Amino acid sequence: MAARDVAVLVGSLRRESFTRRIAVTMMHVAPASLRLEIVPIGDLEHYNQDLDPDSPTENWFAFRGRMRRAQAVLFATPEYNRSVPGVLKNAIDVGSRPKGKSVFAGKPAAVVSVSMSGLGGFGANHHLRQSLMFKDMPTMQQPEAYISGAAGLFDDRGELINESTREYLRSYMAAFENWVTRILR
Repeated sequence: MAARDVAVLVGSLRRESFTRRIAVTMMHVAPASLRLEIVPIGDLEHYNQDLDPDSPTENWFAFRGRMRRAQAVLFATPEYNRSVPGVLKNAIDVGSRPKGKSVFAGKPAAVVSVSMSGLGGFGANHHLRQSLMFKDMPTMQQPEAYISGAAGLFDDRGELINESTREYLRSYMAAFENWVTRILR
């Protein structure tokens, strides 16, 4: 069986963000049966219903096409003001519209939140889950992934140096593989 296509949506635009680093690490430790790719969201224009469905932007069109091809979605988000960054929410809005044409419906999903604080992005994680539930995305409930203290997890090259976090991410991705398989059977 071919590897499952998993789109990875990273809610931080900063090139060296801790959230992006965690997402890249998850891509490296994922089982071979999952093919993960970060799908860029930074160039998506703000969603504006006046442009849909007759005149979607080229970026919306490309994003929606890529997300349609994905079989599952891994969301990696930092926490901004106890919620998700606007850029990630915008990507969800762009992909879920126009009404009745959501590129997310029915696709298995998982959420990892990343924070420098001790709460590990708990607020962002749960806000995001609320949106995914509404978009009919079966989202893995257990295990949960709240990565805290992110500033101390990486070396100067951006490599994860905390082995217990690496092992946790490996087990999380194994659980996600099982979740995807169960939903898509």
